[in-house]
Amino acid sequence: MNRDRRKRLQAICDILEEQLAALEEIRDEEQESFDNLPESLQYGERGQAMEESAGDLDSACSDLESLRDTLVEILER
Repeated sequence: MNRDRRKRLQAICDILEEQLAALEEIRDEEQESFDNLPESLQYGERGQAMEESAGDLDSACSDLESLRDTLVEILER
C-alpha cells in the first residue's frame, strides 16, 4: 500500500476510534439509566426498550471495534 492510501486509512482509523469512544459513552449512559430504574419499571415497556437499546449499542460497539481492528491489521502489513 502506498503512503497516500496508508495515510488516508490511518485517518479513517482515527475517526473510528473517536466515534467508538462516543458510542461507548452513549451505551454506558443508556445502561446506567436502565440500571437506575426501579425494578418494577425495568420490566415495563420502557425499561425493556432501554435494555434492548443498550444491548444493540453494545453490538454496534463490537462491530465498530472489529472494523477498526481489521483496518489496523491492514495498516500493519
